[in-house]
Amino acid sequence: MLEPNANVPAFFGNLVFHEETMRQRLSERAFSSWKRCVESGGDLDSATANEIAGAMKDWAIEKGATHFTHWFQPMTGITAEKHDSFIVPNGKGGVLMELSGKELVRGEADASSFPSGGIRSTFEARGYTAWDPTAFAFVKENTLCIPTVFCSYGGHALDKKTPLLRSMEAISRASVRILRLFGDTEVQRVIPQAGPEQEYFLVSKEMVSRRQDLKLCGRTLFGAKPPKGQELDDHYYGSIKPRVAAFMRELDEELWKVGVLAKTEHNEVAPAQHELAPIYTDVNSACDQNQLTMEFMKTVAERHGLVCLLHEKPFAGVNGSGKHNNWSLSTDTGKNLLAPGKTPRQNAQFLLFLAAFIKGMDEYAEMMRCTVSTAGNDHRLGGNEAPPAVVSIFLGDELDAIIKSIIERTEYVETGKRNLQIGVDSIPTIPQDSTDRNRTSPIAFTGNKFEFRMLGSSQSIAGPNIAINTIMAEELTQFAEILEKAEDFNKELDKLLRHTFRDHSRIIFSGNGYDKSWGDEAEARGLPNLRSCADSLPSYILEKNVKLFANHNVFTRTELEARCDIHLESYCKTLHIEALTMVDMITRSIVPAVSAYINDLSLSYTNRSSIPNVCLEPEQSLIAELSLCNSHLWELCGQLSDALMADDISRNMQQRARYYRDTVFCLMEQARVLADHLESITAAKYWPFPTYAELLYQG
Repeated sequence: MLEPNANVPAFFGNLVFHEETMRQRLSERAFSSWKRCVESGGDLDSATANEIAGAMKDWAIEKGATHFTHWFQPMTGITAEKHDSFIVPNGKGGVLMELSGKELVRGEADASSFPSGGIRSTFEARGYTAWDPTAFAFVKENTLCIPTVFCSYGGHALDKKTPLLRSMEAISRASVRILRLFGDTEVQRVIPQAGPEQEYFLVSKEMVSRRQDLKLCGRTLFGAKPPKGQELDDHYYGSIKPRVAAFMRELDEELWKVGVLAKTEHNEVAPAQHELAPIYTDVNSACDQNQLTMEFMKTVAERHGLVCLLHEKPFAGVNGSGKHNNWSLSTDTGKNLLAPGKTPRQNAQFLLFLAAFIKGMDEYAEMMRCTVSTAGNDHRLGGNEAPPAVVSIFLGDELDAIIKSIIERTEYVETGKRNLQIGVDSIPTIPQDSTDRNRTSPIAFTGNKFEFRMLGSSQSIAGPNIAINTIMAEELTQFAEILEKAEDFNKELDKLLRHTFRDHSRIIFSGNGYDKSWGDEAEARGLPNLRSCADSLPSYILEKNVKLFANHNVFTRTELEARCDIHLESYCKTLHIEALTMVDMITRSIVPAVSAYINDLSLSYTNRSSIPNVCLEPEQSLIAELSLCNSHLWELCGQLSDALMADDISRNMQQRARYYRDTVFCLMEQARVLADHLESITAAKYWPFPTYAELLYQG
């Protein structure tokens, strides 16, 4: 745990083999070769790889490491590791500690046991991990972790990092092409940036141990609404409880050691809910670091007698957890291409990148929706704390007015920055932002970046960022092809901006996304409203999306088809596990508990019936209601079991997903309503699980 006077800059990143460490430990030739590989691509020669591996091994051993692992991100949504020790025989009965360049650069993993969507058969086991030299190695739990990509024997991407790196190259090429048109000859690379705000719940480990649904599913399948939820908004930004504050302090320390830029932490809206936000970094590092953040949240919570829940909706009736993905573009010379400047109406370069984003989100809205489609996020999207399932963009008053002036060819008068008038002389001047925020919007422009708010808290940020990068690469490429042929650049640019904003303004929406009327308006605008995974995931293989990713060498058709099947299968499996857990909890816990209560009430009724002038109506009414609801719950439990048995695995994954949505999930929802009502009328000492009040309001 951090001491009060801890020197954070001194230990920040001390478990990371970062650039400065490499500069100190490598020869000038080897360091230059690595730097050239990172900035310009290309392979490292074997001599350089061996030198880097040796320096990395020596450094890791100094940090206490005895093993190394190729740390990769398969299609499971979490990271994977296979540990190998540094030891090699010395021929004299002892060992040496070594890491060769070959071991650094390439490893082998069993590709048949990870989700492949049919790319690999069970008997075809060989897969490869390959070092990502753009991501720094780090030490975790006495193991040197080497970030790698993961692919099949045939070279198909089986992970999230490979296509992310491909998409980063695609958007860099397209962006540099645009910048050249504006006379920028210095920029060599454009790097997409991300900053994911991570929401999560912390609950008592002892309480979770008594709830099978939280242990197996990560969410409560049952739970009556407590008398107090989040109605008073008293948890949001409230004083952090000592136990949680201790967890946050240790989490910060662990993250800082591995170079994660953990910056902001606070209580979120729901009781027991919190948020951690990092400082911006390149999207590849941001993705790696967010995976580490989720892992460390769970391990640190355990040490504090807590459980970190990353499910998108662990508790019905209170806010769920998302992961706002803040995205922007930065040049290697340090410019933010989404910064409007003081006079955005005159900033043609900014307006062109803005136009590309708006056009891309409109044309590929289905793709953006399916990148956030999980069984957990289906519970959250459209709720009062989350954006709706309709993809739209909020720009704010200033950009709305600028776009209108471009479309209508009218003059736009820059108003400049304003100051807030608080009415208290002692308060310093507060500059007012050019626009308010719209928390109901799935995608919002927030000054110099876009905030994509549909992402679920348990998800990797890779998927949405792959899509945004590739979509932007496509739109910028189209713009470049038009402008490069222009006889009059300024005239053609003005025409391009005007037509783009006019043709794609339907996706711009500044109103209340929670309002029921927005669904009807979105439909009238022609915007897709894909409400569930079963509706949205097939968008992976829409022909326009296949062409998009194939044209930019991000995904092949085979890789997209595989991802569609993987995510649909995950959706079905998740609901199957939840339904089985629900059946088990009803059969072995809820029905017996309610029956025991009914039995004791009946005995009390019988014993008291002989006493003159005793009112037995409460017992009579309660016994009748409990018996009826318990009987209906038992019947629904049987129907749910039958529905699971009737799942036809011979059907394709799209058909199975629709079956789970329309049949299994509907039965689960009906069973939950009955069980939650039974909880509300069953004496507390009989109810077999900790209640919402106990889970959400622990000390």
